[in-house]
Amino acid sequence: MEKKEQIRRHDTMDYPTAKKTLTLKEKVGQLFMPAAFINDSEEEILKLQDLIAKHHIGGLCFFHSRASAATNYEGKKKVVYNKDSYNVLKSLIRRYQEVAKYPLLISIDAEWGLAMRVENTPQYPYAITLGAINDNDEDITEVGRNIANDCKQAGIHWNFTPVADINSNPENPVIGYRSFGNDKYNVARKSLALAKGLQSGGILTSAKHFPGHGDTATDSHLGLPVINKSKEELFENELYSFNHLIQNGIESIMVGHLAVPSLADGSMEPSSISKKIIKGVLREELGFQGLVVSDALNMHAVSKMFPKKGELEWVAFDAGNDVLCFAEHVAEGIETILQNASEEQIELSFERIWKLKEKAINKATGNSELGLSDPAALNLQLAQHSLTLLKGSPKNIKFFALNEFTAIEIAYENNNSFFQFIKKDIEFDCFSTTEYKTEFIRKKVSDIENVLIALYPPLVKPQNNFGIPEEHLRFLKEIIETKNVILYLFGNPYVLNLLQIEKTAAVVLAYQNFEVFQQNAAQHFLGKVIANGSLPITLDEIIS
Repeated sequence: MEKKEQIRRHDTMDYPTAKKTLTLKEKVGQLFMPAAFINDSEEEILKLQDLIAKHHIGGLCFFHSRASAATNYEGKKKVVYNKDSYNVLKSLIRRYQEVAKYPLLISIDAEWGLAMRVENTPQYPYAITLGAINDNDEDITEVGRNIANDCKQAGIHWNFTPVADINSNPENPVIGYRSFGNDKYNVARKSLALAKGLQSGGILTSAKHFPGHGDTATDSHLGLPVINKSKEELFENELYSFNHLIQNGIESIMVGHLAVPSLADGSMEPSSISKKIIKGVLREELGFQGLVVSDALNMHAVSKMFPKKGELEWVAFDAGNDVLCFAEHVAEGIETILQNASEEQIELSFERIWKLKEKAINKATGNSELGLSDPAALNLQLAQHSLTLLKGSPKNIKFFALNEFTAIEIAYENNNSFFQFIKKDIEFDCFSTTEYKTEFIRKKVSDIENVLIALYPPLVKPQNNFGIPEEHLRFLKEIIETKNVILYLFGNPYVLNLLQIEKTAAVVLAYQNFEVFQQNAAQHFLGKVIANGSLPITLDEIIS
């Protein structure tokens, strides 16, 4: 009972009281946000409980498991499926909060919903899909509201989103589909719409990855990307969306691990530990007064630079980060900061994090009877508003639907429904790579003129041609070259850079493989709905 009363009392502790109550060491502890793993061993859970109790850390950032996310980008460990991850997450949050002297600020990357980290939870479309929506920003705000509800039901206060990066590099291995596209105005507007939805639901937001991770082909989890653009170019493009969010009340900004020499007086120092970029560009030139959080400090772009435990944490804090996300050396980091920082420096960051805690935790008591959101109706609406007729016309597609054609599904799972929805109205032959080899399908369509292709790339990232086997790429190119083809793509639109689509009769982008997106695409093929979306990126080919 005493423990519960203590937590309740500190839930409402205002900053002036906290300033007097916490020791200097406790205040430094509040700046640390180590990783917590939903699917962790009891031994590791107890270790984290001990870390919380001893060092009074300010918060936790949850990941699925030690084999996932920023900890395993080399792919050396298998990510184990756990259908009960959501309940485990809620239970762990309760456990960790119970041992905390001061309430923990709980964060997560839930860019497209809790499903980004947690099985069997609501999933909404990727940002690139939302980027295709025209003049319906309320759709994106509603996505934010729903995700806010789900975060609140789980006990989460802070969602590290929106991704405000302007993705201008098709080979970007880490942003890509997570960005709203390559148009700065579209990215800025959609980022703000998503943030407003989250904020209206009482969830903190964080624009990332400052100063812009969109124009790089290097994954900062593994190495240091370099952005060789002039300061003028960066302010004109990459920084535009961040500035827009700053002007409209974004609570925090996450700084990425990027070398941007033109913003750092020629230095190749990563932006996440650069005083010139954080204190100079972000604070002074852009006037940001909110909280700055580092990108995960275990990422190789910075972690390999500082072999001495605690040194990276100090350097990141000294550069201007208020919260040290995924700090791996908490005890050593606290001591190093205490040895090197002034009280004034510590107090400034403590004030920022504590005031955010007040704001978030006081709003954290949601209606538990609501449960998790149901994404079905909103996802159907998003499917209708994002569907993009990239090439061809409704007449081309109507001609197909009214004449004989054969359908080919390039897929890697056999539970797709696009053709099944069409078959409710039209009879046709169809062949899937999940059932037949390409040589067999080639023979079956040898005398067929019209071919409807449904393409389901196995990966949303560009590595290894989005996971599409070379044999299937050759087959696709051959069919497009020799047949009258309409192509429906249920995946990342950058896939089209791998194909010669100028020879197709029509290309339609559905973006997602959710069943409601496949259903809407089928309705489009049947002429029952129109395509309202616009391509949010630039492809290599110019399509007429």
